[in-house]
Amino acid sequence: MSIAARDVIPFSQARATLSELAEQVKAGAEKIITKNGQSYVALIDAERLDYYHQLERERIHLLLVNEASKGLEDVAAGRTRDARASLQSLKRRRADKAEG
Repeated sequence: MSIAARDVIPFSQARATLSELAEQVKAGAEKIITKNGQSYVALIDAERLDYYHQLERERIHLLLVNEASKGLEDVAAGRTRDARASLQSLKRRRADKAEG
């Protein structure tokens, strides 16, 4: 959904017409409320906000599945190192930097 000029509302106007704006948003509009000429907050339907949050959770899950898949490919290709040895190596390097 694109935002039209009529959907950009100064804060002072939003305060004075909040009830009307809420009805417009409930009917499907989204509003951008500005403060000092800059975008400040958005007014959207609560169900749409829940939907946006669900999409974000799904995106995160897809990213995690993608990273797990890459990890499995690394294991299958033998691109692995011992975790304990790697951590000890990192600790040694940090200690050397701290002393140097």
